Amino acid sequence: KELVELKVIWNKNKYDVKFCLDSTGAELKQKIHSLTGLPPAMQKVMFKGLLPEEKTLREIKVTNGAKIMVVGSTINDVLAVNTPKEASQQEVKAEENKKEPLCRQKQHRKVLDKGKPDDVMPSVKGVQERLPTVPLSGMYNKSGGKVRLTFKLEQDQLWIGTKERTEKLPMGSIKNVVSEPIEGHEDYHMMAFQLGPTEASYYWVYWVPTQYVDAIKDTVLGKWQYF
Repeated sequence: KELVELKVIWNKNKYDVKFCLDSTGAELKQKIHSLTGLPPAMQKVMFKGLLPEEKTLREIKVTNGAKIMVVGSTINDVLAVNTPKEASQQEVKAEENKKEPLCRQKQHRKVLDKGKPDDVMPSVKGVQERLPTVPLSGMYNKSGGKVRLTFKLEQDQLWIGTKERTEKLPMGSIKNVVSEPIEGHEDYHMMAFQLGPTEASYYWVYWVPTQYVDAIKDTVLGKWQYF
């Protein structure tokens, strides 16, 4: 059996692991479970995007010294977070109700009122998909211009392309990704990439198909979150 040496990083802990190259992503999750106590169902395992469970490490070209990022909380952590006092839960709810949905705010309305772009990519509701190999296109930016997103995983970059130019951003420079379904068109989201220290640096993209929202967040944020 050919073994490969991996660095598994979870919650600021690093584990050196020797693992069989012909084992699948699902088997690696079992190994991570034995190291961390994190059940496979609660693991998000990242190697150039989300690790496919059905493929072998050889198929996805894992090499010696590869860093495998793991995102997830143990059941005890989740319970500790999810059981605050009822009073504070009510306060949070009241605060949320005060917030107007993003898609009703004036700056977003003027783009959304143009309606859905003719060449928008089809959406699949209630499904999470891996990023497609082609750029995500047919979306608008905040000035109402056409924009496409290309995920260059081998270069660890996100390319934001408009008719005028293409911005090539290292994934690690993006501080946060936020998204919200578009009212009346919940199978599409509006999404922002935070390119600087404050919310003023959000780059907004409208009409992102819902099935790619989680994959985009995992790909952009998952790689650097725990360093």
